[in-house]
Amino acid sequence: MRDYDEVTSFLGEWGPFQRLIFFLLSASIIPNGFNGMSVVFLAATPEHRCRVPDTANLSRAWRNHSVPLRLQDGREVPHSCRRYRLAAIANFSALGLEPGRDVDLEQLEQEGCVDGWEFSQDIYLSTIVTEWNLVCEDDWKAPLMVSLFFVGVLVGSFVSGQLSDRFGRKNVLFVTMGMQTGFSFLQIFSKNFEMFTVLFVLVGMGQISNYVAAFVLGTEILGKPVRILFSTLGVCIFYAFGYMLLPLFAYFIRDWRMLLLALTAPGVLCVALWWFIPESPRWLISQGRLKEAEVIIRNAAKMNGIVAPSTIFESSELQDLSSEKQPSHSILDLLRTRNIRMVTIMSIILWITISVGYFGLSLDTPNLHGDIYVNCFLLAVVEVPAYLLAWLLLQHLPRRYSMATALFLGGSVLLSVQLVPPGLYYLATVLVMVGKFGVTAAFSMVYVYTAELYPTVVRNMGVGVSSTASRLGSILSPYFVYLGWFCLLCHRCLRPLPALHSHGESDHPDSHSHLVPPRELRHSPPGHH
Repeated sequence: MRDYDEVTSFLGEWGPFQRLIFFLLSASIIPNGFNGMSVVFLAATPEHRCRVPDTANLSRAWRNHSVPLRLQDGREVPHSCRRYRLAAIANFSALGLEPGRDVDLEQLEQEGCVDGWEFSQDIYLSTIVTEWNLVCEDDWKAPLMVSLFFVGVLVGSFVSGQLSDRFGRKNVLFVTMGMQTGFSFLQIFSKNFEMFTVLFVLVGMGQISNYVAAFVLGTEILGKPVRILFSTLGVCIFYAFGYMLLPLFAYFIRDWRMLLLALTAPGVLCVALWWFIPESPRWLISQGRLKEAEVIIRNAAKMNGIVAPSTIFESSELQDLSSEKQPSHSILDLLRTRNIRMVTIMSIILWITISVGYFGLSLDTPNLHGDIYVNCFLLAVVEVPAYLLAWLLLQHLPRRYSMATALFLGGSVLLSVQLVPPGLYYLATVLVMVGKFGVTAAFSMVYVYTAELYPTVVRNMGVGVSSTASRLGSILSPYFVYLGWFCLLCHRCLRPLPALHSHGESDHPDSHSHLVPPRELRHSPPGHH
């Protein structure tokens, strides 16, 4: 009895039809590359300090000394979240007393930024942080928002497979692409942080769902050799292309609402793909829609310049193809024997570690020394050779050695950043890029590696559980960045440098601010919604 690949082997492997499907489905992943990582710019925290109202009756000297200083990297910088009590310094100003000479500033009472903050506009015109004052006591909200986005990804990964099995790969692909683009567009009109976050969760659900649908659709339409190339290189490299576009958009558009509007445009263009991407013939056959499946296959043969046989599916083969079912197994089967139990535990640890490393490095881009736009672009660019290296390693080395090589490269380089002498900022940044290269290569190989560790009967379940564990890692990754657990090197890098699970500590994200003259700052009132 022939299987589907044997029945459709007359189509060839790499004709015009296969090239079209390969390219279009890979291109549909481009918006995914910048939607998830857009928070690097949308939720960036500019340099800021407490605002002193223009109406405050202060002399020039007291206005210049209204914010206390603190030590950062061996130099004094203005505090981001505290100021001297305004009533007290206004009284000293009225009495003609001079700060530092007549009044000991260290003995003055301090207060929070009750009149809001002044945000630097040197890099960003606006972000959601400046819009809704997500700093100081509220600085936990930005990482929470990113974590909830990944919660949406987790939920979407659960439901996307079931939806595509019921409603078809193509329908779910385009509905969820519309979901990702539509809710991203609605975020532009967010009135507050809560509204933005809820919509971002829905964007996460749409993002993973259309990725899964495109992945499944491609693997079901394409033949075996091209299928492997598509699943390991096609979708990954086009995701990286989308990631590269993010800093380019952000460089020219410094307002978060306008940036978000620009990022939705490629998703709208993907609507045109509806007329070129067919439904999965495999899924149509499983639903008993033989005629529709045959039309797609004959159109593919025509596009490839091949004459299709008069009868593609024999009745006995059709019945066998449409009734194929996998034996039922429970999640307990992943723990039943000692060997499988160890494989499951180690796979979960591996996936969580790689996920935290990948997303932690990506989200920590603003804290790298140098230009944030260049750094983000380079972190995206290194993914392309990382995917190519992973492909070559998988072709020429055993899986275990391939995975170990990538992990050793990423981990050792990131740990070696801590040996870089203070002041060699660019060397440290280059090492971080190399570390991201290794982590990305490991991420692209872990799917294949995990699948081959499990017996066939529980393979899908094993990969599914491991993938779910990686979602938990991505949910945690914003807090690794927020709590400064990615580095021991803030004194070497001016800003905290990420290092994969280095268990280091750094200053609070809000502490990385420098003195900015008031004329370069934008006023933001407290509680602005």
